[in-house]
Parts: sequence; structure tokens; C-alpha cells
Amino acid sequence: MSYPLLITTEDIPRFTALNGNVDVDKILPFLLVSQDIQIQNYTGTNLLDKILADIAGGTLAGNYLDLVNNHLKKMLIHFAMAEYLPFAAYNIANSGVYKKSSENSETVEKNEVDYLVEKERQIAQHYTDRFIAYMCKNSSLFPEYNNNDSDDMDPSDNAFSCGWVLDKY
Repeated sequence: MSYPLLITTEDIPRFTALNGNVDVDKILPFLLVSQDIQIQNYTGTNLLDKILADIAGGTLAGNYLDLVNNHLKKMLIHFAMAEYLPFAAYNIANSGVYKKSSENSETVEKNEVDYLVEKERQIAQHYTDRFIAYMCKNSSLFPEYNNNDSDDMDPSDNAFSCGWVLDKY
């Protein structure tokens, strides 16, 4: 089954430190998880579903295309990297779980991988903060953003990120 993606697998090595020789099949599961968990957490179900349906139908345009290109892609690239990095050195096969090694390289310590993951999360959070600020000002352009059903995910943490609005009596 084909599942629409907000980015291509080529976007990750293009916009991160990931080597372009990495097999895209190794990245794809982390990309899907990040899109389904992290991105949907901030867009809510209805907005993400609308965008993915437009991508699948080849009709993504206007404000939705701008939202994807200027905000969601940047978030997803770095969330996916943060998910992928802890697993990058491992292969899971019929024979079990094993760690790759090369003659001309040395493996890094866990704290070094943790540092890289944290850096990717910080970058993703920066783009997420920019997305939230944009949505606070422009949510009216995206009616799906705040109209999720009870079974859908609502956008997370956005209510308090927009600041207080005080009405005059």
C-alpha cells in the first residue's frame, strides 16, 4: 500500500548530515512514524489527512502547498532524523540483531548518538515553533485545523502557544 509522504526520501540526505548512500528503505519507516506521530500531533488529524489526500491526488496547491513547503517539510525532515539515528548502526535480520562495522571506521558511543538525536530534535522544535506561530496568525486559512472529530487528534499544545487574548468590556 502506498502512503503519501510530505517529503521525499531524498530530502533527508539533501537537508541533513545523512550520507546520500544510505539505503532509503532504512529511513522510510522512521519517516512514516514521524509523519504519523510528530506531524499529526501538531497539525491534527483532519488537516494532515486533507494535505495527504491532496498529495495523493496531485492537487496540493495554494496555502496548503505553502504550509507543506515552508513548515511541515522542515519539521518532518528533522523529526525523522531524530527517530532514525538511534537505529542507524543496527541491522535486524533473520539471524538476529547485529551492529554494522567497517574496517576504516569506529563506532561512536551512545552519548554521541544521543547528542546527534538531541540536535535534530532541537532543529525540529525550532521549525515546529515557527509552524505554531504561523498557525496562530493564519489558522483561518486552514478550516481543517480546528475541526477534528472526537476520534481524531487535535493539534497539540497550540492553544497556549498563541498567547492570551483579552477582550475589552
